[in-house]
Amino acid sequence: MKKIDAHHHLWKYSPVEHAWIDDSMSVLKQDFLPKDLWKEMEKAGYSGCVAVQASQTEKETQFLLSEASVNPFILGVVGWVNLRHSNIRERLSYFSQFSDFKGVRHVLQDEADDQFMLQEDFLKGIEALAEFNLTYDILIFPKHLPYALELVKKFPQQPFVIDHIAKPEIKEGNFSPWKEDIEAIAKHDNVYCKLSGMVTEADWQNWTEQELHQYIKVVVDAFGVERVMIGSDWPVCKLAGEYTTVMQIVENYFTNEEDKAKVLGENVSQFYNLVNKEEVV
Repeated sequence: MKKIDAHHHLWKYSPVEHAWIDDSMSVLKQDFLPKDLWKEMEKAGYSGCVAVQASQTEKETQFLLSEASVNPFILGVVGWVNLRHSNIRERLSYFSQFSDFKGVRHVLQDEADDQFMLQEDFLKGIEALAEFNLTYDILIFPKHLPYALELVKKFPQQPFVIDHIAKPEIKEGNFSPWKEDIEAIAKHDNVYCKLSGMVTEADWQNWTEQELHQYIKVVVDAFGVERVMIGSDWPVCKLAGEYTTVMQIVENYFTNEEDKAKVLGENVSQFYNLVNKEEVV
C-alpha cells in the first residue's frame, strides 16, 4: 500500500508572512522544510505527499514548486493565485507549466465576508480552473458550509475538497449544524473531504482518539470511503500532536484493508492526478 499525506505545509518562517502564528503557537515559529518532513513521513510509512499553501502569495507558490522539483516525494502542490484578478488565466497558465501544480487554495476562513466565495470575481476565478485541470481546496469554518454548498452547486464538474473536515467545534463537542451541512455538501459527487486538522480543533492537551473518531464517522458516513483522504496538516498539527500520532488517528479508524488503501493513498492520488515521480523516466 502506497501511503500519501494529502495535506502538509512547508515554510521558511517570517513573522510578517506568517503573522497568523501567534504566541500560543510558538512551536511553529521556525523553518519547516522537506528534510524535516521526510523524517516524519518515513517514520510513519508515508512515501508521498501534497504540499499546500499557507501564505497568500505567489512567492510561496513558487517556493513550494521549487521544493517539489528537487524532492521526489512531494507529488503535488496546491498553491495560491489571486482568483479575483482579471489576469487569472495568465497566472494559471504560468503555474500550469509546472507538472507538480495540481490545485489552488484561498484562505476563505479569514475573510471578513462569510460569502466571499460567492462574489462574482471569485466565481470567475473558480470557473477558470477547469481550463487547466486544476482542483480547489475549500478552507472554511462550519459557518461557511452553506455558502460552500452554493459554490459547488455552481460548478458540478469542478473537483473540490474540503480541508480539515470544515473545522467543527470539537473542543466544545458540537456536531450541529456542522453534521447536517456536511451531509448536504457530500451529496455532490465532485466534492471530497480531507480527514485532517482535527487535533487542533480539539483540546490541544486533552483530545482523545475516540472523540475524534465520532467526527470521522460523520464524514465517512456522508462521503463514503471513496471521497475521503488522510492529511497530517504538519507542522500545524504539532500544536496538539506529533506526525505519527496524528496519522494513526485516521489509520486506526479503518479496519478494512481495501478501505485503508483508498483513504491512505488511492483517493488523494486520483483526486490530484498524482504520479510517482521516481518511476517517471
